[in-house]
Amino acid sequence: MRACLLLLLSILLLAPAGSGAAQPPPLMLATDYDSSVEVADYWVSEKLDGVRGRWDGHALWTRGGRRIEAPDWFVAGWPTVAMDGELWIGRGRFDEISGLVRAGHRDDGAWRQVRFMVFDLPGHAGGFGERLLELRRLLDRAAVAWLQPVPQFRVPDAAALQARLRAVVAAGGEGLMLHHHDARYRAGRSDGVRKLKPHADAEARVVAHLPGRGKYAGMTGALLVERADGVRFRLGGGLTDAQRAAPPPVGSLVTYRYSGHTVNGLPRFARFLRVRHEPAPPDP
Repeated sequence: MRACLLLLLSILLLAPAGSGAAQPPPLMLATDYDSSVEVADYWVSEKLDGVRGRWDGHALWTRGGRRIEAPDWFVAGWPTVAMDGELWIGRGRFDEISGLVRAGHRDDGAWRQVRFMVFDLPGHAGGFGERLLELRRLLDRAAVAWLQPVPQFRVPDAAALQARLRAVVAAGGEGLMLHHHDARYRAGRSDGVRKLKPHADAEARVVAHLPGRGKYAGMTGALLVERADGVRFRLGGGLTDAQRAAPPPVGSLVTYRYSGHTVNGLPRFARFLRVRHEPAPPDP
């Protein structure tokens, strides 16, 4: 009996990871830009409108811990170190890449459009400037056309930063990301990473679908969502008819846009923007 148990334990330990759920990867997350930021201390890049991905050296995972079923050829030759990046097709094409990732199958034709834009090395102990040099070296050596570093640049002051923001937004981009030159990689919200956009947005978890009325009878009228601090509110504006007929699943993380807060701390004029990621499937 003991021998059988030891054999079973060995099989479980040596078995390859499946394509189901895992613990969400420990990602470094951005805080909002504010006027106290010393812009010259930061590297700046475009905020890509894609799907956040973590390469663990062997497989790709979403922010929520779902295995991304990329074709084998797509990840062939990638460095065997952890990389943080964005699966991206192009500006204004978030729905396409999000749908491809959520579909959970290896559509070679669709994946030919995708690039994995790398912006960090989570396992590197140095500051961001050091990580950036190593990242570029690794990707140059890998020489995979669809595995690219996110272009990073420096600006001298806030005025130059705002000028860059206007140029990116005018060209169809979403905003800018700022990484402090000396910041170490650590999981969770960090002032070492800032995001700058022309409007405020945030994320919340879908907890229920509220029924529609009138023209939306029989469909979802609004999403009931919950912020990380436990505050719940409705998101009705911004949903298309197709999304009302097939709303984001309960458990999904969604992004909403808003304009300041009410006296009660609720987001003012909150509007649904997009699904950031689906809930992970249950453990097998």
